[in-house]
Amino acid sequence: MANRKDPIPWIKAVVFPAALLPTLYFWFAALTGNLGANPIEALIRGHGDWALRFLLLTLAITPLRRLSQWGGIMRFRRMLGLFAFFYATVHLLGYLMLDQFFAWGAIMEDIVERPFITVGMAAFALLVPLAITSTRKMQRRLGGRRWLRLHRLVYPAAALAVLHFYLMVKADTREPLIYALLLAILLLMRLPPVARAITRKP
Repeated sequence: MANRKDPIPWIKAVVFPAALLPTLYFWFAALTGNLGANPIEALIRGHGDWALRFLLLTLAITPLRRLSQWGGIMRFRRMLGLFAFFYATVHLLGYLMLDQFFAWGAIMEDIVERPFITVGMAAFALLVPLAITSTRKMQRRLGGRRWLRLHRLVYPAAALAVLHFYLMVKADTREPLIYALLLAILLLMRLPPVARAITRKP
């Protein structure tokens, strides 16, 4: 029987719909003509931005647990990771359907000739096995050690996602560089000496 004093289900009940607000906003704005002069680009890029943000939030969970000594925060990691995959999937489908109309020849040409598309596809490919194996059943089937090794793919996936964003922008690179800095900090906080230093003693 669930512990009535456990706040996690109640917090999740708030976080889950809140995490859906960006996509609801983008689709409502698109349907009402409020996404600017290029709504398709705004829709695709907006979901890509939120995919990267949720990916970084997922990576922030472990450092936050070490800083706060609140183990309950780890129970949000899978949900945030799946939201990152959800937004990345909508981002990709928007490109395939709304931008390219499933013109596979043009899509393959984009993948080969446009580096930011190549990198973005690689990042998404790394996220797919993480989403598929995110359940406890898959964790048990793979075994804890093998599952952990597989889920370290989140690090190159995040790095490729940041690089995808950097290569995509044509002039102002400040935003992707900010994400790159945040990612570097989150990865640095995982190094054993840094992790030991930031872990608060109970």
